Amino acid sequence: MRINRFILTIAGLLLTSAVFAQFPEIENEFDNKVKTFLEENANNWRDMNVPLSDGKIMYDIIINNNYKSAVEIGTSTGHSAIWIAWALSKTGGELITIEIDKKRYMQAKANFKKAGVSKYIKIRLADAHELVPKLPGKYDFVFSDADKYWYKNYFMVMDPKLKQGGCFVAHNTSMRTTGIKEFLDYIEGLENYITTIDRSGPSGISISYKEGK
Repeated sequence: MRINRFILTIAGLLLTSAVFAQFPEIENEFDNKVKTFLEENANNWRDMNVPLSDGKIMYDIIINNNYKSAVEIGTSTGHSAIWIAWALSKTGGELITIEIDKKRYMQAKANFKKAGVSKYIKIRLADAHELVPKLPGKYDFVFSDADKYWYKNYFMVMDPKLKQGGCFVAHNTSMRTTGIKEFLDYIEGLENYITTIDRSGPSGISISYKEGK
């Protein structure tokens, strides 16, 4: 029994170290506040939130490309939005995130405040089917994590609003449900987009860069 407990303890410590190793380098008190919040809640994200690994991937995409204008379709309770906003705090950008469920919307707002990222986020309580087509302006980063059967529709609406060089990321693309397959078949067939799928996380995310108009 002692051996089993020892093994479980070591396994837990190794898993914790691997997870926390994914955090960006801490440069200031703001970074420390965000990291601390994410560390303290690392095992508490439920309700359709992304895993930490996917949050870090999006953080790196935004930082590496100096993106400044982002849209998230499907906030849930805010894990992915915190990662996106953290990256945008470095580039001087802002995120618009959309959530249809009021309870999740309120929890996300509270989480943004606790993490210290509220100033980088505009959260909208709305049906994304109705709001996304009405979004004004141009964007350089879009994250789709709402109803999977609507992925292609979200992309087609956001494509004209996505700047050249921008990136469209979609979550759960390893699932290959009918909606996701339709979306991937469509975007992978476009000559002006380069699409890869990162399967390092449990759900898979597609990453599509817009190479031309």
